[in-house]
Amino acid sequence: MLLDVTESQLVLVDYQERLMPAIFEGHAVLANARRLAEIARMLDVPVWGTEQNPSRLGANDAALRALCHKTLAKMHFSAAEEGLGEWLRPPAKPQGGNARSLPKHLQKPAAQASERGTIVIAGCEAHVCLLQTALDLIEDEFEVWVVTDACGSRTERNRDAAFDRLAGAGAELVTTEMVAFEWLGSCEHPAFKDVLGLIK
Repeated sequence: MLLDVTESQLVLVDYQERLMPAIFEGHAVLANARRLAEIARMLDVPVWGTEQNPSRLGANDAALRALCHKTLAKMHFSAAEEGLGEWLRPPAKPQGGNARSLPKHLQKPAAQASERGTIVIAGCEAHVCLLQTALDLIEDEFEVWVVTDACGSRTERNRDAAFDRLAGAGAELVTTEMVAFEWLGSCEHPAFKDVLGLIK
């Protein structure tokens, strides 16, 4: 099973200025998150950010924040507790009608806003906010793909424990390059050279 770019959204969790210096391999984690966001923007994949208690931990990295369509400020560790799912799943359009409408069984189904049910997610701290957000999204019936080399915690052990738990819960564990090449699908993709330039 491969990622489909037309069904994907990218969620970047809590890459905050005051948090990143404490994250194990934080520089590489942030660099991969920026790459993911740039690739997503090139390929028309929606990009969403979250910030945990920004008044205390500061805003997300400025370059990363600029690549997000919207950023959710939150106090719960899980962004799903504060409305992230409503951003990821557009509301169904109400059925229109009047007294002369056809009976329901003769009506054509109303066109729904296109749903992108595959969530590619990465963030910090992997064993707290990233983990809780991803588990809630799985429970909300999204397909969740965790980009391991763009995730971090203050310790390697905590990060790896999060990956074990996420895999056990049904998340797919991938890397930045796996996401990039699955989204592209072919070396003939018009954005192939630009994406390759970000990776190499």
